[in-house]
Amino acid sequence: MDTTVADTLIGTTIDGRYRITGRVARGGMATVYTATDERLERTVALKIIHPSQATNAHFVDRFTDEAKTIARLTHPNVVAVYDQGRHQGLPYLVMEYVQGRTLRDLLTQRRRLSPVEALAILEQMLAAIAAAHRAGLVHRDVKPENVLVAEAPSGGVANLVDAVVKVADFGLARAVEASSADESGQLMATVAYVAPELVTDGHADARTDVYSAGIVLFEMLTGRVPFDGDDPVAVAWEHVDNDVPAPSSLVKGLPKALDDLTARATRRDPGARPTDAGALLAEVQTVRDDLGAANVETALLRQVPPPARGAMVDATTVVPAVGAGDRPSWARLPNQAAPRGQEYTAGRIPRSAKRGAGGTDRRRILLSAAVAVMVLVVIGSTWWVTLGRYTDAPSLINQTKAQVELSAQQQGFELFYGDGAYSETIPKDTVVSQDPAPDGKVVKGGVITVNLSLGPERFAVPDLAGLELAAARGELEQINLKLKEGEGQYSDTVPEGAVLSSNPETGTQLKRGATVTVTLSKGRAPIRVPDLNGKNINDARRELAELGLAAVERYKDSDQPKDSVIGQTPKAGTGANKDDQVTLDVSKGPPLVTVPDLTNQPCQQAKATLEGMGLRVRVDFNPNAFVRSQQPGGNTQVEPQTEVAIQCF
Repeated sequence: MDTTVADTLIGTTIDGRYRITGRVARGGMATVYTATDERLERTVALKIIHPSQATNAHFVDRFTDEAKTIARLTHPNVVAVYDQGRHQGLPYLVMEYVQGRTLRDLLTQRRRLSPVEALAILEQMLAAIAAAHRAGLVHRDVKPENVLVAEAPSGGVANLVDAVVKVADFGLARAVEASSADESGQLMATVAYVAPELVTDGHADARTDVYSAGIVLFEMLTGRVPFDGDDPVAVAWEHVDNDVPAPSSLVKGLPKALDDLTARATRRDPGARPTDAGALLAEVQTVRDDLGAANVETALLRQVPPPARGAMVDATTVVPAVGAGDRPSWARLPNQAAPRGQEYTAGRIPRSAKRGAGGTDRRRILLSAAVAVMVLVVIGSTWWVTLGRYTDAPSLINQTKAQVELSAQQQGFELFYGDGAYSETIPKDTVVSQDPAPDGKVVKGGVITVNLSLGPERFAVPDLAGLELAAARGELEQINLKLKEGEGQYSDTVPEGAVLSSNPETGTQLKRGATVTVTLSKGRAPIRVPDLNGKNINDARRELAELGLAAVERYKDSDQPKDSVIGQTPKAGTGANKDDQVTLDVSKGPPLVTVPDLTNQPCQQAKATLEGMGLRVRVDFNPNAFVRSQQPGGNTQVEPQTEVAIQCF
C-alpha cells in the first residue's frame, strides 16, 4: 500500500525552500521524508519530530542544541546535518540524503555477513563514532537501524567491502533521554544493544557506544543478537547478568580473533572495554590486517606448487595483502604503515641443513626443552588467569548491610554498593542482588557489588487541583502513575476542564502504575440561584419553583419578622442544576416576652418596667396612682412591642 497517499505533508514546501517529495520511514520520535532543496537544487532527507514530542519544551530545546553539535561534526562516515527549523510548531532537521539501505535491511535480506564484510562495515561505523567521541558526543543508540550503507562505486550495496557506511541520529537519543524521567522508566537505547551500565544506573559514556558496536558486530557475524525475548526489561537485564557468547559458538569456523574482538568490546565492566570508538577501531584494523595476512598465506600454500627438482625459480615471490594502506586516509590510524607483503621463499637451502647430524640432534634437544618449558609456563599462566586466582562468590542475598560488611571482612573481599532496588517483599537495607551472583567466580580479594533493598516503591499523589487535564496527566506520568478521568462536576470557582479533585487524595502513597481518578470542572451550572434574603417564605417558595429549584426550610429564632427568609444555601448567584435544593433559613419571629404581674405597683414604675421589656404601655385613669388591673394579665407571653394596658386609680 502506498503510505504517502494519506500523508498531507507530501508536496508541502517547508520554510519556502524544502519541497517534500516522499516519505522514507516513520519511527517512534520522527518521520523521515525525501525533499528537494529548491535553493541548492539537491535532494535532502528531512526529519520532522512527531507532535507528541513537540509539546515538550525541554525536549525541543535539547533537540535544537544537539542538532547544532551534530552539524559541527564533519566526517565522511557521519550523516551530515545541513539545517534545522520548525514547521507548524514541529522541529525538523535537514540532513544529507544517503542513497542506499540500512544495515538492518541488509541483515534482513542476507541474515549474516562474512567476516571481511562485517569488519569493513564496522571500521567505518567506528570511524564515525570516534569522531563524535572526540567532539564530546555520545551516540547512545548504536544499532543497525542507524547505520546506512550507501551504494558502492563498484556496483551497489552487494559489494559491502567497497560500500560507504554512514552513521545517523547522533545525539537524538540523548535529547529524548533528557526530556523524560524513564519515558516511564523506559531505556533510551534499544534493549538488544544496550550496555549494562545504562541498565543499572542510567550512565552512558563513550564505552557505552563501544558495547553497542560490539553487539552489532556479533549480529553481523551470526545473524542474531545475543539476547532476545518478548519482555524488554528481561532482555535488558540479560546484558547485566550474562557475558555475550562467542560468535563461533553459533557459526562454526569463525576465526578466534573475531571471538576475542567481540569479547573485548562487550565486557560487562566498562573499565575493561576499549576506552572509546577510536581505541576499538585500532583493534578492528589490526584484526582485519591479521585476517587478511592469514588468508594470503593460506592461498599461497594452496596455489604455489613446489619447484621442480633442479629448476630455476625466483628467490622471493611477494603477494600483497589487503591492509591498512588500502584504506582512505580518514579510516587509517596515525603513522599506520603502507600495505605489507607476505613473502613465500623457495629454492634456498638453509645453512643449518649443511651441518652434521650431531648439531641437528643437539638443536632438537634444546628446542624440545624450550618447548616443554614454554608449555609449562603457558599451562601455569592459563590456570592462574582462568581458575587459580578465582574463588566462588558467597551468597549475600537477604543479608542485612551489617551482615554483608562482616562477611566481607571475614572472607577478604571488597564491597561496592550499587544504587539499590525497590522490593515489595525484601526489607529495606537488605541485599536484593549481587554481582557476581552466588557461587559465581570472583577474583580473590576482588570486589562484589551488592544492591540493597530500598523498600516498597511508592509515589505520593501530587496536588492536581486547578491543573488542566494534560498537565495533570504529565504530573502523574512523571512519577509513574496513571490518570483516569472521572465524571465531571459543575463549579463556580474552578474553570471548565480543570481538575476539581483527585481520588485518592493528595499525598496518598501509591505503587508504580497505580491509577488516580480526577474529577474535572464542568464550569458554572446553568441556573443562577436568586437572592431570597428578607423575602416572605411564600414568595421565596414561588420564585424557586419557577426556576425549577426546590426549597428546603429551616426555622430559626430571629429578631426579624416571622416567616421572613434570613439566610440561604447556596448563596445568591451560585450556579445550580434543575431540581437542585436551596436551603432557606426562615425566622420564627422575635422571642416572646413574659408580661409581669404589676398589680399594686406605682403606675409610673410599672410603665417603666414594661417599656424596658420592649412592650408598649397604655395608662388608663390616674397615671399617678397605683395599678389595680392590667391587660394582658401577669405571666402572659406576648410578642415584643405588644401593647399592655394598665388601669391606675
